[in-house]
Amino acid sequence: MARTPRRGVSLGMPFYQTPPELGNQYEADPVLRAYLDAALPPDVRKDLEPEMLELGALAGGPLYRMQLEGRNDEPKLVQWDAWGHRVDRIELTPLWARAAEIAARHGFVAKAYERKQGALSRIAQFALVYLTEPSLCVYSCPLAMTDGAARTLESSRNAALVDRALPRLTSRDPATAWTSGQWMTERTGGSDVAVCESVARQVDGAWRLSGTKWFSSATTSQMALTLARPEGNPPGGSGLALFYLEVRDAEGAPNGIRVNRLKEKLGTRMVPTAELTLDGTLATPVYGLTDGIKNISPMLTVTRTWNSVCAVAGMRRAIALARDYAQRRVAFGAPLAQKPLHADTLAGMEAEYEGAFLLAFRTVELLGKDDVGEASDDDKQLARIATPIAKLMTAKQAVAVVSEALEAFGGAGYVEDTGLPRMLRDAQVLPIWEGTTNVLSLDLLRVVSRGGDLSALAREVESCIKGADPSLKEPAELARGACLRALEWIVAAKDNGPASAEAGARRFALTLGRAWELALLVREATRAKRPEDRARFGAAARRFARHGVDQVADADLAADAQLLAG
Repeated sequence: MARTPRRGVSLGMPFYQTPPELGNQYEADPVLRAYLDAALPPDVRKDLEPEMLELGALAGGPLYRMQLEGRNDEPKLVQWDAWGHRVDRIELTPLWARAAEIAARHGFVAKAYERKQGALSRIAQFALVYLTEPSLCVYSCPLAMTDGAARTLESSRNAALVDRALPRLTSRDPATAWTSGQWMTERTGGSDVAVCESVARQVDGAWRLSGTKWFSSATTSQMALTLARPEGNPPGGSGLALFYLEVRDAEGAPNGIRVNRLKEKLGTRMVPTAELTLDGTLATPVYGLTDGIKNISPMLTVTRTWNSVCAVAGMRRAIALARDYAQRRVAFGAPLAQKPLHADTLAGMEAEYEGAFLLAFRTVELLGKDDVGEASDDDKQLARIATPIAKLMTAKQAVAVVSEALEAFGGAGYVEDTGLPRMLRDAQVLPIWEGTTNVLSLDLLRVVSRGGDLSALAREVESCIKGADPSLKEPAELARGACLRALEWIVAAKDNGPASAEAGARRFALTLGRAWELALLVREATRAKRPEDRARFGAAARRFARHGVDQVADADLAADAQLLAG
């Protein structure tokens, strides 16, 4: 007797879930296209479009497939050759080799220094980085440090080093292009670089470095900038000097550098992060023999901006995959995209991403103006606070959004074969690299304590919300109110003593960041050229506002913090 199948069970072919797919990542990104329409003159926009279409197709097609196929690839350290010579050679993955070629040919660093678009060159540069980085397994790491090194050398006016390195750092020829390392972290502390133990000694008229670098990302670069203390200098940051070094000598032998091991990390596993010993490494002072920490400021401004842009790029990729999957995955009789609660979840992720995108690219705009000497006094004040705020805000948002995206896949989001967990593992480094959330919050406090004028941000918020549609009155007022309350809080906290201000520094920074992002969403909803873009940014502003903006505390919570932390 034939059996009747149970409801929902097929006796035909077994079911296999269709995985998510990506198309052209430029064509599929209305946020990027709407922003570029508003931020760039039509002629500049038209000139950039073909390249963005090309890279959008690469990122969503061949590079994405290569990333999935090589998901287990990692760099390998070869310390010895067959005859016992110490070589310390690091073999990179095929995807990273491809990434190096693409980055050079498309000028991922060079665009910023060619300055063909003037102050808008940084927007052009970072739009390309944003499109491709999610398919390149964090090749942004050496690129960020290369850009930071280029700007540092350019700012130093050290003619010999500029002539030697800058053309290579900004080359579009893969055969001659250099990348740079950034070797600051030692065993004594990560963010507290003032306790650096590396020593610089003059030997026969040349500077030689000795010490250990505990984390050195992109160790395969041709050069690096690093900190060391010239022998006889006092302790502290002012006694350090910034040095330039080349990783290998003219014969290709290591320049007094031993690679002790590659680090075993949670994520960014294609990045060759190494522990190094410097033993008589030939180096050259960049600025002089003091004030090393002060002199790395140009580098940190650039690398933190890269961190912000890569954070929003990661969010965008996670949402794109989750949105496509929601169209393919059927549960309880309908695609997930048709489930009101799932749609609500995706909408919340999208609002956070859009706010983060606008803050990251506002920081890019300010960097571009400073590059070409067009920054006003307000621009300079904004840039000084935008860099730490954007970095800490976007990094925290990236971890939360990518985590939510993985949950949107159910169990598939937890299975390595899908390539999805890598996104979360890679995102987790973003709040750590280039200064943790707390370190950057304290950096913002130092700006205030040294007379930094935060009124420029209040004026920025007012400018963003001016002329807003009546439907955006509530988000506009919330952005204004949160910003002003944070500025009032910091004045009161300073009066209550340094401990009070420090305890609330993170809430202060996050409030300013969220208020700024919300104001920028209102601005885009007002200035966007297409009705559908104005509607989307307006919806994002209203949704973002309901996620909470004001995080400063009415009362001093330092005593409670001590009780709970202990």
